[in-house]
Amino acid sequence: MFDETGEQYLDCINNVAHVGHCHPEVVKAALKQMELLNTNSRFLHDNIVEYARRLAATLPEKLSVCYFTNSGSEANDLALRLARQFRGHQDVITLDHAYHGHLSSLIEISPYKFRKGKDVKKAFVHVAPTPDTYRGKYREDHADPASAYAEEVKEIIEEAHNSGRKIAAFIAESMQSCGGQIIPPAGYFQKVAEYVHRAGGVFIADEVQVGFGRVGKHFWSFQMHGEDFVPDIVTMGKPMGNGHPMACVVTTKEIAEAFSSSGMEYFNTYGGNPVSSAVGLAVLNIIENEDLQGNATRVGDYLTELLNKQKAKHTLIGDIRGIGLFIGIDLVKDRQKRTPATDEAQHVIYEMKEKRVLLSADGPHRNVLKIKPPMCFTEEDAKFMVDKLDEILTVLEEAIGVQSESMISENAPCRAKLPNEAHSELLSDGTSDPRENPSPKRNGLCTDKHSLLSKRLKT
Repeated sequence: MFDETGEQYLDCINNVAHVGHCHPEVVKAALKQMELLNTNSRFLHDNIVEYARRLAATLPEKLSVCYFTNSGSEANDLALRLARQFRGHQDVITLDHAYHGHLSSLIEISPYKFRKGKDVKKAFVHVAPTPDTYRGKYREDHADPASAYAEEVKEIIEEAHNSGRKIAAFIAESMQSCGGQIIPPAGYFQKVAEYVHRAGGVFIADEVQVGFGRVGKHFWSFQMHGEDFVPDIVTMGKPMGNGHPMACVVTTKEIAEAFSSSGMEYFNTYGGNPVSSAVGLAVLNIIENEDLQGNATRVGDYLTELLNKQKAKHTLIGDIRGIGLFIGIDLVKDRQKRTPATDEAQHVIYEMKEKRVLLSADGPHRNVLKIKPPMCFTEEDAKFMVDKLDEILTVLEEAIGVQSESMISENAPCRAKLPNEAHSELLSDGTSDPRENPSPKRNGLCTDKHSLLSKRLKT
């Protein structure tokens, strides 16, 4: 990417520009169709039919009915409507720290959002523990974390039934993004689906952030859990149009028929319009023609290898996890206690930006560096990113190591004082000394919360 002055940046976080920023084939497809015809979806057009056919071919056979929308939020909202109409149930089970969209119906089922605001959890919402084997309730030393986490869902269902409530759906990202790049343990989804189906509910797989080949070996992230797991509803969005607003819900004929029998017609003015469908087709063609799935596997494996070498070198790195081009770097103050290094993570992403590398932090403690770049990311890009990260962590750890008590307290983020030598090192890249100006600087270890919020990269 380039800023308005022509400075070049390496984008390591943009999972919207899936096949690359301003890909000429996507631009050409949009322009060509725009010059010919664009209209609302009441008018039948070959593009939407062809796109639906191509999309369905990437999915298990039973997922065959497409509803087109304009955003992932719209898609997840529609998925909830489908689920609730199917059996007439209302309650939803969601994962802790989950985020599924900005509509009111989705904020209600997104602990990532409603726990930060004044909203209280609604009675029809049930929150299950995130299946996190690094920082969660059941960790990598547990004999069977998948079953243990799934048992938590089973207990939620039983408690709901005892209260006279009925489960409509369990919804989860196939890999949790905002929750901190969490990869569920093998077998977890299968067991959860079994319990949910037994309760008369459906399984919704949210692929808005992680679909379209990002995991490399599979086109959809839920497929990495095995052929014996097929969701009842799949939602998709962000990468679908490479930045063009395009999203979709795909489900079974049985669920679609139950939805249409309600008498309420589904219509979306712009969903699947001729231009959007042309753009979507171009994205599918590029993924195939440029072997971007293969690239995600090759570059992702190489990047993970480089990062694991950094983990051996830097004590701030507690965990490296991910698949394909979906990777998280969990920063910790103490590897044994796994104490989240929140302020250090913020420092790293701003220093990386100064070195022209765009990263972001997420997770409940905002200490996980998330990597989900455009799928054309190369091994050279990976090496460049890791080299810059190595430089920053080396300086930061030297500063911290001089006086361990100078670690930043989460309760008092701007009370930490660095030794003079370490302070000089941290500023050796030419940034101005924050002591020269009383206002907080984004590159210092101390940055007030309002400044962080205003400058934080959002994806």
